[in-house]
Amino acid sequence: MKQRTKNSEFAYQAVYRYLGELIAQMPPGSYSKLPSLRDLAQRLNVSISTVQYAYSLLEHEGRVQSVPKSGYFARGGTLVAQALYADDMVQELQQHASSPQMLAFSGVQSLPSLEASLFGVERQLLRNNPRPAGCAHPCGDLELRTALAARYTRSVQLYWNAEDVYLAVDLHALFETVLAAVELQGCTIVVTTPCSWRLLRILQATGLRVIELPLGSDGAVDLERFTEVLKREPVRMVMLASRLNSPHGSLQPQAQQQAIAQLLAEYDVWLLENDLESEYCFAAPPQSLLRELVDPQRLLVFSSLERTVGAEAPYAYALTRHCPQRLQRQFMLRGFRLPPLRQQAVARLYAKGRVDVHLEQARMRLQERVAHLYRQMQVQLGPHLQFHMPEGGTTIWAQAHTTLDIRPLFHRMLDQGLVIAPGELFSLQGDYRQHLRLGWPPSAHNDLQAGLSVLREALQLA
Repeated sequence: MKQRTKNSEFAYQAVYRYLGELIAQMPPGSYSKLPSLRDLAQRLNVSISTVQYAYSLLEHEGRVQSVPKSGYFARGGTLVAQALYADDMVQELQQHASSPQMLAFSGVQSLPSLEASLFGVERQLLRNNPRPAGCAHPCGDLELRTALAARYTRSVQLYWNAEDVYLAVDLHALFETVLAAVELQGCTIVVTTPCSWRLLRILQATGLRVIELPLGSDGAVDLERFTEVLKREPVRMVMLASRLNSPHGSLQPQAQQQAIAQLLAEYDVWLLENDLESEYCFAAPPQSLLRELVDPQRLLVFSSLERTVGAEAPYAYALTRHCPQRLQRQFMLRGFRLPPLRQQAVARLYAKGRVDVHLEQARMRLQERVAHLYRQMQVQLGPHLQFHMPEGGTTIWAQAHTTLDIRPLFHRMLDQGLVIAPGELFSLQGDYRQHLRLGWPPSAHNDLQAGLSVLREALQLA
């Protein structure tokens, strides 16, 4: 079970903050080794997996680098080349997120949890086979990879095998490993924005050159502008959502799929398909997906088990058919150590249909809560913000009619139990300064109407 500190936070959050302070105390510009997983676990009286999770969060942010067989290293006095304003806000948002990789903020704590089921399956597996598992596969447990492949298979023509699935400790490590295997390190990538601030930071930390392509109000890509970028820039990869554009809250228009697929083929560009949010769409699954229209040798689909199973399974995975021997060799070199028992337990949850039941319950609850938030916003914020009911996810993306100073508003809203995120965090260029993302109160005890009243007053003053 998750350990709690005295101030009622998760243990990994306390370790995360401890490491952050440790890095901040390093001489500016110095490059130093951080404590090992075992040393830090003993020092702070927590589990090794807790320390590893905290380190993975810092890797996501580009503040820590993992060196195989050497440990973790950090550069003192810096948080990667980004504005201090954005970094401070990201840290504050991180502290108030219900889980660092889960869907952010809007009441995830009150959703049905798979944690008890996961631990129950683990105990059963231990009783049936108390002996430790043998040598683990470098790409992840075969049973789990088979379950994930089956989940993405749609027909006898559109299918995946276990050999096409690769697991890593987190998204940052997954991207680094896969990009090295397909020889796309440091390449130019086009990313639609607004985009998850965590993903943007991971892409930066892995050395990719990011070109932003703003989405239309309906979630559509400006094909003319997209074509111009492909002509002008040495683009090797494009990241698009499988279904749901987050935090925009719009679905990818199916009418555009064929045109985008043709452009990717014409310019020999890889599709990096972001499948992190697709399970939380409110609408029924689409008849076709962009990944089914592109060259499978130029396709990478990625997601995270944490999106479906929860924080106890913070592992990322990718699906691709490109050069399996090279990918397996690269994963073997990285030597990821994913707990085999946890992987097997997750696989059983998928096989028994428990994940599907959990997701159905979560979608229903989320849709109810987001719809209620939307109605309350219409009543209180309609004259001041422009927004739409999202087609999935947990938050609402809004545009203010006037320019806002988000920093004081952010803290004021936290006091009311509402979490807002400034729009500029969802662009590396600092765009969307008149936008914000609004989520449900993190606690059921918070008064939604009172919080929205405070936001309305701030908007009126602006």
